[in-house]
Amino acid sequence: MTKFEVTTLSEYILNKQMSFPHSRGGFSHLLHHVSTAARIVNREVNKAGLVDILGEAGNTNVQGEDQKKLDIFANEHFIDAIRGCGEVCAIASEENESFIFFDDEKGRNGRYVFLMDPLDGSSNIDVNVSIGTIFSIYKRVTPIGEKASMEDFLQPGTAQLAAGYILYGSSTMLVYTTGNGVNGFTLDPSIGEFCLSHRRITTPETGRIYSINEGNYKKFPKGVKKYIKYCQERDESTSRPYTSRYIGSLVADFHRNLLKGGIFIYPETESAPLGKLRLLYECNPIAFLAEQAGGKASNGEKRIMEIQPKSLHQRTPFYTGSKDMVDMIEDYLNDFAHKNSKRFKAAQQSVQNN
Repeated sequence: MTKFEVTTLSEYILNKQMSFPHSRGGFSHLLHHVSTAARIVNREVNKAGLVDILGEAGNTNVQGEDQKKLDIFANEHFIDAIRGCGEVCAIASEENESFIFFDDEKGRNGRYVFLMDPLDGSSNIDVNVSIGTIFSIYKRVTPIGEKASMEDFLQPGTAQLAAGYILYGSSTMLVYTTGNGVNGFTLDPSIGEFCLSHRRITTPETGRIYSINEGNYKKFPKGVKKYIKYCQERDESTSRPYTSRYIGSLVADFHRNLLKGGIFIYPETESAPLGKLRLLYECNPIAFLAEQAGGKASNGEKRIMEIQPKSLHQRTPFYTGSKDMVDMIEDYLNDFAHKNSKRFKAAQQSVQNN
């Protein structure tokens, strides 16, 4: 009889604790509380159709977007869980206008700040499509013992200690990195634990999937339009045309491309000239994961994690996934400045041949 060894998230965190950046028992404790909040939200997501938790809450968040009831539920429970761990001095959420500092002895002595999109893809809640939670952890820069300030949050993505997401789908997964690779844990409902299921995730260097809302095609930059046409051209040598797959939940789209190879594209548009996704809550943590898995994340001109944030809810164009695909779309976006690029010239020749 085959013996199966199961490693739970808690066991994995404890076993790997000494390899975490700035490793302390408190950091492990914080990650444990993240998983606890994820299990609570997962429970509500799974029974959302049976209770009065679907639909609009009647409010809008700071972004001007309609809040779903489950948005508010997820936001409140993650805030409570992170506050309860005693390791965080302040938390920032996409759902709140400003950050929340914990003004007690534990909070003032907390070593970390926590940023999150508590429920990514919430417009899909009512139709039972995969949604997620995205989070990011930084070491505070203000002195321990003092109140947290905006300075603690406006750090570039390169300063992240950890980042991850929880995917609430056909199975529930927690995927995270502490700067030493990416690992995925799947929730086993029978024991109520996240168990290691995807060890050392590596994304393919290139792929055959592009993820973008093509309904906004007319609003896209010229370079994005050209890249989409490239993806749609027939060319057996590069396995084109590529497959278009778009769910509308960043976590779900990114997760699929992370495992299978592909690119997620959310450019600036005429109606959103600065982009729509949030640098701190969505792009930086996803970029950290992408890079740790061997992929890439860009705003079309530079590395996402090198952008110096200027505001809590700053937006940015976002291109992430398999490295070769992100490299190529950067070339298309900068086609006039990169006419000598080998990738650009090869792609142009391929289009002309077809």
